[in-house]
Parts: sequence; C-alpha cells; structure tokens
Amino acid sequence: MTSSFNVHDAAGYEQLMGRWSQKLAPLFIEFAGLANGEKILDVGCGTGSLTFALTKAADLGEISAIDYSPVFVEAANRRNTDPRIKIRQADACALPFKDAMFDRAFALLVLHFVPEAGKAVAEMRRVVRPGGAVAAVVWDHLGGMAGMRMMIDTVAALGEGGRQLRSRYCFQPMMQPGEMKRTFIQQGLADVTETDLMIRMDYQNFDDYWAPIAAGEGPLGKYMTTLDAAERRRTDAAVRDAYEAGQPDGPRSFANVARACRGIVP
Repeated sequence: MTSSFNVHDAAGYEQLMGRWSQKLAPLFIEFAGLANGEKILDVGCGTGSLTFALTKAADLGEISAIDYSPVFVEAANRRNTDPRIKIRQADACALPFKDAMFDRAFALLVLHFVPEAGKAVAEMRRVVRPGGAVAAVVWDHLGGMAGMRMMIDTVAALGEGGRQLRSRYCFQPMMQPGEMKRTFIQQGLADVTETDLMIRMDYQNFDDYWAPIAAGEGPLGKYMTTLDAAERRRTDAAVRDAYEAGQPDGPRSFANVARACRGIVP
C-alpha cells in the first residue's frame, strides 16, 4: 500500500498534526464506543494519539496498533510503557491478523491518506468479530480546516503548482459528505452512522503554525520542498501575511471539522 502522507521527523509531525490528533481522539472514542476488557485495533496509529488515549477511556484487555511508517512505529514504541499495547509496522490494506479477533477496529485520521481506502475498511471489518464495531474519522479538508485552507488558498493564488496542490488536498478519499458512509455500507457494515466532530487548533504565533510545514512535514510540507529559493521566500511571506491578517504576529485559533463514521459487523 502506498500512502500520500510523508513524514520525516516524528517531532515535526507532532507540531504539525499530532497535537491536534490528541485533541480529537477523545471525541472520536466517545462517538465510536468502547467497553472494559475489549481487544482493540488501532489502524494507522502514527505517534500514538489514539493508542494512548484508548487506555485512558476504558480498562481494555489488549490494544494492537499498526502503522505503515517505520518513523511513526519507532516513535510510538518509544512512548509505550503499557504491556497491553503492541505496536508494529503493517499495511492497512493487508492487516496481519486473523479474522474476527478484535472487538473494535479504529482509524484516526488515516483513511484519507490511503489510496485504496475501501480495501482498508474491508480489512478492518474482516478482523472484527460479529457484533463488533469499525470506526474511522478524517479531516474535512475542503470545507472544515480553516487554518490549512488559509495556506492552501494562498499558494493556489501564487501559481499553477499551488492550484494543483489544492485540488489534490481538498478531494482526498473519504472526505466528501456521505462518502465514508457509502464505503462502510459497500464493505458490508450495518447500522452505519456518520457525524461531524470539531476541535480548535490554537497557535502561539506564525512560527508555531509554519515551522513543520516549512521543514517539509506532511503533504503541505512536501509541496514546499518542490519550490526554489525565490519561490519559498515568496510563499513564506504570503502565508505569513495571511496568518497575521493585518495584525501583529501572535496567537491565532482555527476551527477544524472532521467527519466520523461507525458501523457494526453483522
């Protein structure tokens, strides 16, 4: 399986997105459901935002977590001190687990970076027992991420490369209304429910917002690595102007919406 998310440094990812994943995780767990003693699979665990939040939400029997990136797996394993948690590198589209061995399978902010997202949902369904739940959540890049759209729309105004980035970013898999619900139903899940979850991304200043992107983290950072020195300076200045919006540099807060979906294995 390929992934459209690039990561160089776990600390850079934490500044870019991990800290916001940690804010979203409890809301997602509340929506997805959880019970004491259950065996849970975390698909695409990243640095462990959902994995470690699960242990705070219930007295679980076991948590298996997988990610495609060895950088993420190494970082999550460094953090782990809980013997119930096992973290390994694996493919979301070919999960290395037997059928029906988990009570629930969750995917936090993963499916929109999996080109064959339907296959990943099918794999999650396969490894969950009948009566168990499959749940996933993705950011609404098109209409629900004001802070990131600020950068995307700015670079789109600067040139064709930015316009192509915006088209890719806004229409990744599973992001359109009803798309994830339809996929869950197509993969044989029952009682499928879709909802919106919202958090706020709060930044101390422009550097807090921009540093991981400028360093090349994530899909927006990957775009920055394609620019020459003059284009980078122009882009840095334009995005800074958008962030500051005519006021001195300092704290800014952006509302961010995610789409969540849950279904039951028949």
